[in-house]
Amino acid sequence: MRGKVAFREAWSGEADCKNCALRDSVLFAGLQETDFEKIHQPINQYLLQPGHIIYHAGDQGDRMFTVRSGLIKLVQYLPDGSQRIVRLVRKADITGLETLLGKPYEHDALVMQPTEVCCLPVSTVQALSKDNPDLHIELLNRWQRALSEADAWLTELSTGSAKERIARLLLRLVQDEDPPVCTLFGREDLGAMLAITTETASRIIAEFRRKDLLTDLGSNRFAVNKAQLEALLND
Repeated sequence: MRGKVAFREAWSGEADCKNCALRDSVLFAGLQETDFEKIHQPINQYLLQPGHIIYHAGDQGDRMFTVRSGLIKLVQYLPDGSQRIVRLVRKADITGLETLLGKPYEHDALVMQPTEVCCLPVSTVQALSKDNPDLHIELLNRWQRALSEADAWLTELSTGSAKERIARLLLRLVQDEDPPVCTLFGREDLGAMLAITTETASRIIAEFRRKDLLTDLGSNRFAVNKAQLEALLND
């Protein structure tokens, strides 16, 4: 399914923020019981399939999105028509924060894996943050986290050899996973993330598999040998 914030077919019900299993790690972690009574617009959950376009750069949006599971890529297009993936949005991350400032979306947001998101009306978040200092602080923390992630992509994933870039990306993908397992996306996406060719990405992934840095678990899932990848980067 593809579309621009066309979620009707993917509707899976109104989110139960108060009893959310991820509540301790998402935006509304600091809300009190009485705060939930102030949520007048529905916060809906959606299950989106790969290829779904959540929003386009330049759209004047009124929603933010928090990821419950799955993976979203934020894409910018270069003057020559090529694309660059500038960041990945993963479990408990938020995208669309710029709408809080009344600004249009800065990127195209595309689903990479089956992904469950909660759709947060900006007006609801703004109203709650005025009365809840914990939510306001958490919003600032989310801004800082997004900036830090953007800095990491610029410094870690755009410098060094192609082999080093792929190694750093793999380590980032499993940094919060136990055991260290990730679903690897297509070589074109790898190239767009790391500014390398698809041929180079394919060659290095094949090399990592031969050297047991990656173990194929099927369905494009791989166990990552963190110790050996870290040793590679430290050589």
